[in-house]
Amino acid sequence: MTGIDYTQKIPNNVDLASDKRLQRALEAWQPAYIEWWNSMGPTDFNQNEIYLRTAISVEKDGWAHYGFVKMPDYRWGIFLTPAEAGRTIGFGDHFGEAAWQQVPGEYRNWLRRLIVTQADTEPASVEQQRLLGHTAPSLYDLRNLFQVNVEEGRHLWAMVYLLQTYFGRDGREEAEELLQRRSGNADHPRILGTFNEPCQDWLSFFCFTMFTDRDGKFQLLALAESGFDPLARTCRFMLTEEAHHMFVGQTGLGRVIERTCQLTKENPGRDVKDFGGIPFDLIQRYVNYWASSSTDLYGAEVSSNSANFFSAGLKGRAYEERYTEHKALNDTYELDRFTDGKLVREIVPLRNAMNEVLRDEYVKDNQKGIDYWNRVCEKYGIDFRFRLPHRRFNRKIGDYAAGRFDLDGGLVTEAQWNEHAPEWIPTDADRAYVKSLMQPVTERGKMAGWIAPPAKGVNDTPIEYEYVKL
Repeated sequence: MTGIDYTQKIPNNVDLASDKRLQRALEAWQPAYIEWWNSMGPTDFNQNEIYLRTAISVEKDGWAHYGFVKMPDYRWGIFLTPAEAGRTIGFGDHFGEAAWQQVPGEYRNWLRRLIVTQADTEPASVEQQRLLGHTAPSLYDLRNLFQVNVEEGRHLWAMVYLLQTYFGRDGREEAEELLQRRSGNADHPRILGTFNEPCQDWLSFFCFTMFTDRDGKFQLLALAESGFDPLARTCRFMLTEEAHHMFVGQTGLGRVIERTCQLTKENPGRDVKDFGGIPFDLIQRYVNYWASSSTDLYGAEVSSNSANFFSAGLKGRAYEERYTEHKALNDTYELDRFTDGKLVREIVPLRNAMNEVLRDEYVKDNQKGIDYWNRVCEKYGIDFRFRLPHRRFNRKIGDYAAGRFDLDGGLVTEAQWNEHAPEWIPTDADRAYVKSLMQPVTERGKMAGWIAPPAKGVNDTPIEYEYVKL
């Protein structure tokens, strides 16, 4: 079933109507979800019509329809890619065995933990971004924000379907808890640290969608390899939607950089702040902050959990098909450990380094975005070049959280860190300046003075299109 049934109360392509118990459970959860959206989503825009895309198929071509809809009326639903006949598990101890259609009892707790952790990121990001609509630099950007928000909401539905379908009462309780935690709440926070960080301006939003949503891409790629077939199929379709989120971040920050390039060329020798622009070095500090925070999301460099998930066939490597050996039993991984205040080169079993293997792919993919931004600078003849901070920089999770490291990954003292931190990560003054620029622009086709227009509009519409009916 590749088409999506929109005649049901909950749109789906999983024949939900045939399972009345599950249908009742999900329909009972639906009002709580709407209540959460109405209290913790972009609530001040609930009555506005937004030009949004909605999935109509899970095929790669022609999968989405564009039209105006009020966000509370968006048809959140449950969409899985088609089942692959004869699919086998592609890695780990169960390599070559038939993929599971039900949860293996011995892996139930591990699998639930993986699903809940992924699920928790989806409502968290909506909560982090809920007030950004009031300061959008254009209707185009406002529409993109809301597209990201409703799709994160749909991704929550995707994970809740798995919990409710395959984990019984425990799954139902977890689904309820997903609507109770709150981003940044000291007493009941979201599970992962980055999803409790404030995201209060559009420079942060573009960095978040560039770096944090890119983490989401690689977590989904790893889970899309899962031997638990419903999880794999769910994640494959989520990846289709996730691509737009990273596009928003990479091109959004690119447009900020382009505007700074323009102001620099128009006003040689002057501070772009005098003309309402965002300086390159300030943008770089935001990049350093969000890139390092998102790098933490992969967990510890050496991890028994990552080894267990891989061996069990629950979470694989991104692009597993590119590897020639899929059990990783005899392979090793070489890395720098931080032990007793110094870096020590170690060789560890590859299975224990699966977090780092995934982080390797993430870092390489991030560099493509950095290269994109630097081409913008080159186009304008600007000498400034953006860079990724080293993966050891500003870490809160893993080996490197115990030390201080500079942008190149070199070990520094606490005094050196304190001296240079204002050059490396955003200061209070940086945040205050960026906040001062955050004034809404609601005229069709117009942009705030700190960001350049996009290259083209959404779905072949002109940039002057009324993307949000205010």
